[in-house]
Amino acid sequence: MTARLRSLGMLATCTVGALTAGVATTHAHAHADAAAQPVMLQGTTTASYFWDDASGRAGDTGLPAVGKPMQEGLVASPSWPLMTKGYVVYKGRKLPFFVGDRGPGNPSNSGVMLDLDAKTFAKLTGGTFNPETLEVEGTPVDGHIKVDYVITRWGDGVGLKGYPVAFSTGAWARRDSVPVRPLSVTQPSR
Repeated sequence: MTARLRSLGMLATCTVGALTAGVATTHAHAHADAAAQPVMLQGTTTASYFWDDASGRAGDTGLPAVGKPMQEGLVASPSWPLMTKGYVVYKGRKLPFFVGDRGPGNPSNSGVMLDLDAKTFAKLTGGTFNPETLEVEGTPVDGHIKVDYVITRWGDGVGLKGYPVAFSTGAWARRDSVPVRPLSVTQPSR
């Protein structure tokens, strides 16, 4: 009887071990698949920064267009659909974003096609966000940086899919219902 119980115990241990290993392998595989993000669009642009908390300070124009409070990762685009998601890369630093506001206005006519939130801008440039002034301090840049961007998901909001165009074109007010397929490359999430 003792040998039989011992055999059942070993069988149970082996079965649990095999199931656990299978779950771990499946989980690792699922995590790797989730990490690969489709690339809908990629490019380079000049980015500025802003922070709109509805206080009226430092050029603050009110709450962001998407209706969500100002937060890290919320950017303004002159043309992309609201709630578009992606990430920016600056000097090897990569941070996620979602389009939650419109802008920059006039600077977009000069090629500034992305307005990063001040906290993301500070993290990318090594500066510090000052909540009193809504400015980024302690950074060697003048408020504009060249960033690489990758769109991983187009938003359903108003705006046009594709390379950014100036605010003055009115693209921010048009709804783009044309489905867009990912580019042939996918970028791993890091």
